[in-house]
Amino acid sequence: MSVNWKAFVNQISHYQSFVLVSHIRPDCDALGSELGMAEVLRAIGKDVRIINAHRTPPALSFLDPAGNIDVLGDSVEAADVTADCIMILDTSAWAQLGDMGDVIRASRADKIVLDHHVGEDDLGATMYKDYQAEATGQLVVQAADALKVPITRTMGVPIFAAIATDTGWFRFPSVTSETYRVIARLIDVGVVPSEVYGDLYERDTIGRLKLRGLILSRTTAEMDGTLVHTYVNKEDFEHCGAAPNDTEDSINLTLAVRGTQAAVIFVGQMRGGFKLSFRSRCGMDCNEVAQQFGGGGHKAAAGAFLEGTLDDVQGRVLPVVREALAKALT
Repeated sequence: MSVNWKAFVNQISHYQSFVLVSHIRPDCDALGSELGMAEVLRAIGKDVRIINAHRTPPALSFLDPAGNIDVLGDSVEAADVTADCIMILDTSAWAQLGDMGDVIRASRADKIVLDHHVGEDDLGATMYKDYQAEATGQLVVQAADALKVPITRTMGVPIFAAIATDTGWFRFPSVTSETYRVIARLIDVGVVPSEVYGDLYERDTIGRLKLRGLILSRTTAEMDGTLVHTYVNKEDFEHCGAAPNDTEDSINLTLAVRGTQAAVIFVGQMRGGFKLSFRSRCGMDCNEVAQQFGGGGHKAAAGAFLEGTLDDVQGRVLPVVREALAKALT
């Protein structure tokens, strides 16, 4: 499924003011896509605000040095979220929008979704989706091209971070030759990959390192080493002096174990319950697995959320993963 960019450009032309939103617990693709798209729209004279339900994680604040991202209930109230169009980036699910979901439901603004995830809810929006795109950041570049907006370094840094992280720094099968052509364009306008990498991965805290060590120490292998899983309890964050977003990319470390074909991490949430992250490097479809628990994503990577204790959640999830993996490996 590819995006109808002619229709996208035509629809954009009807609006003057935009509010850009993305999913809760925003990652680089969410934030980078918002920031990049905001600059694209401003380049054609549009009024743009970015408003998220959750604060930008401190480790990703370098993407927004000017502090342009507002937070619902913090720097802006629901009644102040007004625009001709609300553009939702990097998600198509109500559950992923948090408190912004209620704002979007109540708003009379037109809605647009720009996303690369397979699953979707009826958000009352015009969908512009490409399931084959490696990152929503890639779609922002395509949107800029369709709108005839030259990419600048200000756009390029967050877009580079979006694409680089959602491809595991170009390790995932979603990477194509076009990925590298886009990255080359971003480098040409002044993006320095080593600087972005340093900002992302060479500013660790002691708390993050301790948490990562705890996660790795709890890794369990089964099914002849083809399945690995691990967990984090909410109490572990305080014990290690870590932040909730410090689990980012931890699941990918478990895939480095020789023979691993699928991985799951259970991350305890401060409000209770567990966030689930699934990864696959075989025929197991993570999106299909995640959908059984109200989540979604991609074939190779997906997520969901479940209420309950660790034992309860693992007891529900792991049998499903085992069955899906066993079918994929036969």
